[in-house]
Amino acid sequence: MAQIKKIGVFTSGSDSPGMNAAIRAVVRTAKLYDLDVVGIRRGYEGMIQGEFTDMDRGSVSNIIQRGGTILKAGRSEEFKTSAGRKKAYEQLKSQQIDGLVALGGNGTFIGAKELGREYDMPIIGVPCTIDNDLLGTDFTVGYDTAINTAIEAIDKIRDTAESHDRLFIVEVMGADSGLIALRVGIAIGAEAMMIPGTRSDMPALFARLEMGRKDKASKIVVVAEGEEPGEAFEIGRIIKEKYPNYDTRISILGHIQRGGKPTCMDRVLASRLGVAAVEVLRNGHRNEMVGLIHNSIICTSFERSIKHNIDLNPDLLKVVEMLSL
Repeated sequence: MAQIKKIGVFTSGSDSPGMNAAIRAVVRTAKLYDLDVVGIRRGYEGMIQGEFTDMDRGSVSNIIQRGGTILKAGRSEEFKTSAGRKKAYEQLKSQQIDGLVALGGNGTFIGAKELGREYDMPIIGVPCTIDNDLLGTDFTVGYDTAINTAIEAIDKIRDTAESHDRLFIVEVMGADSGLIALRVGIAIGAEAMMIPGTRSDMPALFARLEMGRKDKASKIVVVAEGEEPGEAFEIGRIIKEKYPNYDTRISILGHIQRGGKPTCMDRVLASRLGVAAVEVLRNGHRNEMVGLIHNSIICTSFERSIKHNIDLNPDLLKVVEMLSL
């Protein structure tokens, strides 16, 4: 097994709060072990185009508190092809990069799995996605910040809902996992939630609204965005037809959930996983994601970690049923 002397680090896909903290941890841990570090800008597209920058301890100073990613993120259609991955690998070898640390989510790890398989490139992933939809970690970097951002926004919406006796349909991110909607719905005391697997059950939603306290004029329904954002408008239209007397409003939180300073939990999680990524890469691991399960660092293959149909916690669903009436 070739010794790792130089690593590349990049962020790919959508940004998530805490990515900068993870970049900082990767760079400083690598330098502690006398490894050279190259930052790759704009994810896989930047890898193909050769957008490399040498990094040292100073290059990651004063970024742990910043949202977004200093290395930029994005998607690459070309990288999805074998020819695109060949270009990326040739660029990596031109820089004498021996291994990679990939910060991202499902799409990032699918790409890493293919690159590692085709060219025997050691790659370790750090789970950075607000959706919390990867197997192999209790929480992903960015999830805690995103749900707290959503909670803060909906608490403010509740104020105006109370003032005007309104029903608000609030859409949060979470294309097909529903994990943001579930936790946020509990935390803000939503009357109902529409999440993947239950979204089509409008009669159940009507029942929840009708079973609520009659003296509670304001109501909040939390909706997971689905594959296409904006479905809250359709749900709102159906509710208005069923209950024309309700003063119904729609609010889509959108990308506000991706921005902002990462919480303490996300900063610490990103730091721990960034350190672990470099250490397991040095110890010969490859094509795996580092995660935190029951407060212990765990490695999970890309094949297993990438998106599956994650079952919602039945205990949390029971809490929703019990407390929303």
